[in-house]
Amino acid sequence: MLPVSRAIPKIPNITNSARNFFSKSIIMATTSKTYKLNTGAEIPAVGLGTWQSKPGQVEKAVEAALRAGYTHIDTAYAYGNEKEVGQGIKASGVPREKIWLTTKLDNDWHKHVAEAIDTSLKNLDTPYVDLYLMHWPASLDKQNPKQVYNDWDFVDTWREMQKLVDTGKVKNIGVSNFGVKNLEKLLSAESTKIVPAVNQIELHPGNPSPNLVKFCESKGIHCTGYSPLGSSDSPLYKLDSLAKVAESKGKTVQQVLLQWGVQKGWSVLPKSVTEERIKANFDLDGWSLTDEEIAQIDEVHKENSFKVCGDSWLPVKIFFGAGDSD
Repeated sequence: MLPVSRAIPKIPNITNSARNFFSKSIIMATTSKTYKLNTGAEIPAVGLGTWQSKPGQVEKAVEAALRAGYTHIDTAYAYGNEKEVGQGIKASGVPREKIWLTTKLDNDWHKHVAEAIDTSLKNLDTPYVDLYLMHWPASLDKQNPKQVYNDWDFVDTWREMQKLVDTGKVKNIGVSNFGVKNLEKLLSAESTKIVPAVNQIELHPGNPSPNLVKFCESKGIHCTGYSPLGSSDSPLYKLDSLAKVAESKGKTVQQVLLQWGVQKGWSVLPKSVTEERIKANFDLDGWSLTDEEIAQIDEVHKENSFKVCGDSWLPVKIFFGAGDSD
C-alpha cells in the first residue's frame, strides 16, 4: 500500500499523472487498511463496486476512485462494463501493479473457464487480475441459459479455475454468492485442492449473515461484502438509530455502514458514480465505531431484514435460508 510520508515515492518511469496520484494520496488521509488472504495476498478493505452502474459512467467513476486513493476495483463479465473499467484504470495514470482488480466468471461460461478469463483480460486490457471469482454456483447451459447442465456443476468449474493460478493470469481465485451448503460441497470435493481465498456475498446490517461469515472465517475464507449500503435508495438510510450514530460521529449514514463492515472484518464494495460520494465512501480513517455502536448496528436486521439480490431469477436454488446464507 502507499507509504505514509510527505515525500513522493521515487518510482522508475512513473508518469506525471501517476506521480500526481501518489502526491494527492499521501496528502489525503485515505483508507489504507488491508486484509491478508489465505494465499498471503492483501486485499484492500474498501473497493469501488461497479454493479448496476450505467454505461458511460463507469470509466469516469473508476478514474475518480483511483485518483481519490482507492486501490481496489471490482467488476464482472456479467456487468458488461469490463472495458470501461480498463479504460478508467488507464485514464487514472495509476500503475497497474498498485491496483487490486477483481472480475468474475459468468454463469454460462462455466465449461469455458480458460476462454472466459482471456475474454475478461482482453476487455480489461490487462495481463492479469488479482482476484477471479466464480460469480454464482450456477452452471448454466450456454445454449439455453434457463437450464443448468446435467453433467457439470460448480465443483467441475472450480477444478478448471484452479488451473488458472499457474498461468499467471489470475493471482487469487475465489467464489461469490456461496452459502454454507455449497461451500461444504465444494470444500469436500476430491478435486478441490485450493480453498477459495474470498467469498463475495451481500453484507449489510439488513443482511449481516453471521452464520455464513463465521463459517467462512473457520475455513480461512475472507468475506467481501457487496451492496454494503443496502443498494440504491436503501431503507437503511432512513433508520433513526443509524442517523443518530452518524450524527454523533459527524459522518454520513453511508460512512457508518462502511465502517461497520470494515470493523466486522470484511472488505466492502460501495458503488457510486458521483465523485463527491466516491471520496466520502473512502474517508474511513481517523475515526471508528465503539463496541456498543457495533452491537447496536448488529441488531438492525431484527426489525429491518432484507436482501437486495435473491436467486429467483436462476433455474437452480442458491440460498437455502436459516443457517446457510444468513
